[in-house]
Amino acid sequence: MSTKEKIQEEVDILEQEVHLHEIILYNDDVNTFDFVIDCLIKVCQHSAEQAEQCAYLVHFKGKCAVKTGEFEELKPKCTNLLNLGLSAEII
Repeated sequence: MSTKEKIQEEVDILEQEVHLHEIILYNDDVNTFDFVIDCLIKVCQHSAEQAEQCAYLVHFKGKCAVKTGEFEELKPKCTNLLNLGLSAEII
C-alpha cells in the first residue's frame, strides 16, 4: 500500500486594477437613425440589433453608453464617432 502526499503551496497573485470607462453617445437633431446605427456597427463593432437599441435609447433618453473598456481602447473609437459628426464623450 502506497501513500501519496499532497503539498499545498502559497502563491502570491499580483492583481492589476483596471479602470473601465464608457463612451457616452448623445442625442442630436442632425443625424438619422440609420446613420447612427451604421456608425455604431462600423466603429463600435455592434450587431445591427445592438446598434438599433442604442440608437433608440439615445433618442428617447438623450444618451446611452455604447462601449465600455479601458481608456486607451476607447479613445480612437470616440474620436471616430466625433469625426463622423456624432456627439460622444468618454467618462
